[in-house]
Amino acid sequence: MLDDASARPRIGLVLGSGGVRSIAALGVAEVLDAEGIRPDLIVGCSSGALFGATLALGLSGREALEVATSLWSADLTRQHRWRAYAQLLAPRWFGFDAGFALRDDRRIAQRLRQAFGERRLEELPLPLRVVATEAASGERVVLRRGALVPALRASIAVPLVFPGVEVDGRRLVDGVMSDPLPVAVAADAALVLTLGFKGVMPRRVDRASRLVAQASTALINNLQQARIDAARHAGQRLLEIELGLDRHVGLWETRAMPYLFEAGRRAARAQLGAIAALLRQVRGPEACSWVA
Repeated sequence: MLDDASARPRIGLVLGSGGVRSIAALGVAEVLDAEGIRPDLIVGCSSGALFGATLALGLSGREALEVATSLWSADLTRQHRWRAYAQLLAPRWFGFDAGFALRDDRRIAQRLRQAFGERRLEELPLPLRVVATEAASGERVVLRRGALVPALRASIAVPLVFPGVEVDGRRLVDGVMSDPLPVAVAADAALVLTLGFKGVMPRRVDRASRLVAQASTALINNLQQARIDAARHAGQRLLEIELGLDRHVGLWETRAMPYLFEAGRRAARAQLGAIAALLRQVRGPEACSWVA
């Protein structure tokens, strides 16, 4: 948390885990920017961290969309590790351990390096806090400093699917495991705008994978709501931006990116009045200048 009250972030934008749906944040940012409402802190978890990082570069919503669409394509999640199936069938022979993963993330790492290079979190034009989970303890980890690419890789490292990433001597995995919508990480902001997503429960449970999905989705949804409730109880000024999607969008349905960008724009426009009202409630001479 910042020591100097005058240096507190005015508006924090908190982006939760949601797969490709998180790209709607770029549409939200474009509408806010056009109204003179500019977040000066971004907090991201999982895919929210990934797409939030494009905004932290100081890009406009449209520019960030171009970077994001070149960064993320459907093939990135399909890089199978064939040895993984042998590890599942014969763990002692083929060496099953805590680093197990079904997918290879080397191509993801390559794309991230192409997009972000050697940038460091503390050097970004807009402050970015990346949320991950320490695999050994299950505790939330907030990354504020250090290399950007490993932080993003860690935040999207879904256990079992992608390998964990070592950062500062700790093996980190997807932030969704500890804080799917990390509003408390922006507790020092005067106003927090959130874009979070509840997981969709399976329509029917007719195989083991769907039973696991049912249990994990319920846990993550309840954890997210508990975090929001706790933040409100603690006095945080929050406004939840919710997408009004008229169709189901798969977790990594990259062809839906333009549709989601426009959905983010619509959702932000629908909340402009509420955002302006909240900004007027914030004390201080600068409060009214936040809205053009």
